[in-house]
Amino acid sequence: MSGRAELFRALGVLCEAPHPSHAPISHVLGLQGMSDAAGYTETFVFQLPPYASIYVGAEGMLGGEARGRVAGFWQAVGVASPPEPDHLAALLSLYAALDEAEDHEPEPARRVMRREAKAALLWEHLLPWVPVYALKLQEVASGHFAQWAALLSDVVLAEAASLEGQHELPLHLRSAPPWEVSEASLDELVNALLSPVRSGMLLVRHDLARTARDLGVALRMGERRFVLRAMLNQDPDALLDWLGQEARLWVVRHRALQEDIGPIASFWAGRAEATAASMTETLATLRHAMPRA
Repeated sequence: MSGRAELFRALGVLCEAPHPSHAPISHVLGLQGMSDAAGYTETFVFQLPPYASIYVGAEGMLGGEARGRVAGFWQAVGVASPPEPDHLAALLSLYAALDEAEDHEPEPARRVMRREAKAALLWEHLLPWVPVYALKLQEVASGHFAQWAALLSDVVLAEAASLEGQHELPLHLRSAPPWEVSEASLDELVNALLSPVRSGMLLVRHDLARTARDLGVALRMGERRFVLRAMLNQDPDALLDWLGQEARLWVVRHRALQEDIGPIASFWAGRAEATAASMTETLATLRHAMPRA
C-alpha cells in the first residue's frame, strides 16, 4: 500500500464516529488530543456534517442531485456505491483505493486510466468543497478537530498541485443555480443564504449564535433556517449588514485559494461577491416583507 493512500484513508476514518482505534491513527498523523463523542457530535453533526451534497448541492441539504452525481461516479469506476456515497470518509477511502489500484496496475494503458479516474474524483468531487469546508472547520473547531482539518486541507491541496490541464469547472459548480433572490420571498432568501454553492458562504450554527450575541437579538432554538429567519425578522437591517460583511470576508478566503484551485476558487469568490452586492444593493426591497418582532 502507498503511504499516500494510507494517509487519505486515515483522514477519512477520523471524520467517522469516535472509536478506540482512532487514537493510534491520530498519533501517527501527529494530531494532539483525542476525538471524543461530544466533540465529534458538535463538529460533524451540529456544525459541519462531512457530506459533499450539503456544500455543492443547490438546496444546501443532504441528498438530492448532488448526491446522485457522486453515486454515479462510484458506479463509473466500477465500485458499488455505499449508502452514503458523498460522505467524506467514503470519498477519501475511494481515492485511496484508486491510488493503490494505479500503483499495482502492471498494464501502462490501464494505469493511465486509473490515474485519470483518481484525478476526476479529486477535481469533480473533493476539490469543489473540501478546501472551503476544512477552512471553516478550522474556524469553528479547536484542538484535535482543527488540526485534522488543517492536515486535510494540506493533503488535498498538495494533490491538486499534481493535476494538469484542469480548466473547466467541476460539474457540481457548473450546474449550480445562480444567486438570484432580489424578488424572492424571505424564505427563498434564507434558503439561498444557507446553500453554500449559491451564496459562496458556509454559515453554521456557530456563526448564528455569535452574531445573535453581537447584535443583541434573540437566538431561537431550532434548525438553521428557522433561526436565521427569526433573526432577520427581529432586525433585518443589522442582519443584512452582517451578511454583507460575512460575504466579503468569504471573498478574501476564496481568493487566497486561487493559486491552488484556480477556477474553483474563482467560482466561490464570484458567488460570495454576488451575495455581498445583493446585501447592499438589492435585498433592501425585501425589508417590507420582513415583519418586525
